[in-house]
This record gives sequence, C-alpha cells and structure tokens, in this order.
Amino acid sequence: MKNFRLIFPFIIVCLSAIVWSCSDDDSVSERTDDFDRQAMLINWADDIIIPSYQAFSSDVDALKAAVDAFESQPNETNLNSVRQEWEQAYIAWQNISMFNIGPAETTFMRSFLNTYPANVSEIDTNISTGNYALQSVNANNEQGLPALDYLLFGLAESDAQILEFYTSNVNSSNYVNYLTDLVDRINTITDQVVASWEGDYRDTFVNNSGAASNSSTNKLLNNWMFYYEVTLRNGKVGIPSGVYSEGSRLPQNVEAFYKKDLSRTLCLEALNAFQDFFNGAHFDGTTNGESLSSYLNFLNTMKNGEDLSLMINNQFEVSRIAISNLDANFINQINTNNNLMLVAFEELQANVVLLKSDMFSALSIDLEFESGDGD
Repeated sequence: MKNFRLIFPFIIVCLSAIVWSCSDDDSVSERTDDFDRQAMLINWADDIIIPSYQAFSSDVDALKAAVDAFESQPNETNLNSVRQEWEQAYIAWQNISMFNIGPAETTFMRSFLNTYPANVSEIDTNISTGNYALQSVNANNEQGLPALDYLLFGLAESDAQILEFYTSNVNSSNYVNYLTDLVDRINTITDQVVASWEGDYRDTFVNNSGAASNSSTNKLLNNWMFYYEVTLRNGKVGIPSGVYSEGSRLPQNVEAFYKKDLSRTLCLEALNAFQDFFNGAHFDGTTNGESLSSYLNFLNTMKNGEDLSLMINNQFEVSRIAISNLDANFINQINTNNNLMLVAFEELQANVVLLKSDMFSALSIDLEFESGDGD
C-alpha cells in the first residue's frame, strides 16, 4: 500500500495581477491565471495515473496467477492465496478508481470492476446454468471485485464449506469456471486501459492542456469531483449509513461486504489517494509535482483570509481522523454506533464546498454535473 504523505506548503509564485474579493463571509480571492496546466497534466499522467494503473495491473496479474493455481488445485492454501491477492488488488483499485476518463470511461472500467453490492442471486444463477455474458452492461453487478468478495468469503460460514463449492458441489466446475472468468475479465479490461495510457492516449491527454470545457484538466476534475461525492463520500459511507434512505441503515451496501474487516481500509486508501492527487504526490511516494494544490497557491487563493489549499488539506486530515475512528468492519459500526458513520460523512461533506465551489471557481473550471443532494 502506498504510504501517505500530507503535503501542505508549496512555493507561491507571485505574478502581477488584479486581485478581486467579495464582501461576504465566504469570500475567495485569486489572481489572474498564467499557470502551466500542461506541466500539471504531465505530472498527473507520468507520475500518478500511469504508475497507479501499472501497479494495479501487476496486482491483477498476481491475482490471476493465484486463481490459476487454485483452479489446478482447489485447496485451502491456494484459496487463501487467492484471497490475499484479491485484497491487495482491491486496495490498489482505490488509487485508480477516481480516473474515470479516456480508456477507463470507454471500457466502463469502474462499473464492471466495482459495482456493489454484488447481485448474489444473479451470480448464483449464472453459476448454476453456466450461461452468462459478462460483457453486458446489465451484468456489472455480477462481476468484478465485489463478486469475487462473495465467491471467496460469502458462499458459506467456514473455509471448509466454501471449498466444497469448488470441489464436491454438483456445480463445482462451474464455480471454478466463474471465478476464473471473473478474474480474466478484470485482467482483460485492465490490460486494455493500461495499454491505452502507455500508448497514444497519454499524449492526447497531456497535449489537451487548454482551459476549454473539453480540456483534459476540466474533464478529469469533473470526473474526480464526481468520484469524491458519489463513489467515496456516498458509496463508502453515506448510503450504507442511511444518509439517503431517510435514516434507514443499509449495512448490506458496504464495500467488501463479505470480507467484513476490509471496508475501513478501502475507505482510507481511497481518501489518501484522493488527497495525494490533490497535492500532486508521485505514486512512488518520493516527491510531488505540479498539482491542484500548487495551482491554488500559484493563484494565491484565499478564503476568508486563509489559504484555500491549506484549508482543504486540513479538512482531509479531519476526515481521515473521523474514518480512522470507525470500526474496521463498517457493518459492525453501522449496527452498534451509526452516529460515528454520520460524523465521518459530514467531515467528508465539509470538503465538498471547498473543492467543488471554491477551488473550481478559483481555477475557472466549469462544473458539469450535480450530485443531486443539494451541494
């Protein structure tokens, strides 16, 4: 797992500009924009996005090798190897899920790899009949990492009973085939996306460095912000804790429902990756480059007399503390003290205004989506 490094200060490059301000309590001041967006795009592509995809691809390759070994010998040792590689891949996934543009968007990568909760009844039907089409857009909740979660941890209470599905069950060969097909599908989509980024798409992305609505910066930031609100804040915390169901708790909707002690780890990894991207932290953790944070500092962006970049980073840290205070098993947390889940949601929500309103305004990024919850 990538080490998290919190990066606050950046060198502020001062240019002669006209400074404007508002008179209300939420005033944001900024300078005219002569920031090198292409340098930021290069840092994003070469030092964050592509290495993150490559790391995930390596983990998927390891998962596929473990599944191949399990297919040959479905025993407890090989089952545990598959589980370990699945967990590592799921953690690595949190570093790339936010980049839903270009090849990831055209392949529906996020939809196919991490739509949860998994549709258990459809998965069971697929296995019993041996008849399924994973390429169908309607099959997104029958595959991917959540479906593997069910097949590796959710078929029965004990490991011995789970192994029986792959060894002595009347449909044991179908269970093995379905497990293998799911991993092959993840591997195929991942290889396609990585090859595209390593090929022509990298240059297309970097060279589209203007400020128009279809520029790489604008498109990526809209997808990035949508990810924060809908996938991270809502999907991992808000929906399971009942924020959007009139207080009715939905613990069955947590990420990694069957590997019950993984939900907090995935949430923290996603938050760390999201903040690392904001700060331009290289995937290898060695340094940082041009970023949203340095862009805001370049513009000397202030909110109520405070540095906006610092405010955003501080709120990330508050959110991290709130999530760290949760049970490793979000199901337990929701069932025993859901108020702490709601606190974590509110801390994540507090950064929405700073990012979606203040930062987007300062960087002259047009917001092209609405989350539908009044933010």
